[in-house]
Amino acid sequence: MTPQAQQVLTHLANHGPLTGVEAEAVYRIRHLPRRIADLRDAGFEIKSQHCRDATGQRYARYTLTGVI
Repeated sequence: MTPQAQQVLTHLANHGPLTGVEAEAVYRIRHLPRRIADLRDAGFEIKSQHCRDATGQRYARYTLTGVI
């Protein structure tokens, strides 16, 4: 598992949901969907919730739901 994937997993387990903007601002992870795919490939079950902000911009919020 990559160090960035480990950071994402730690955040999801300890702090809850994570968005791409949060991942970039806090962890300097520019492509969160790739890290989520890495975690899913490693057997973690992660839920994606598709949302829109006040301006209509779409984004995904990821939540750890378990281990497969």
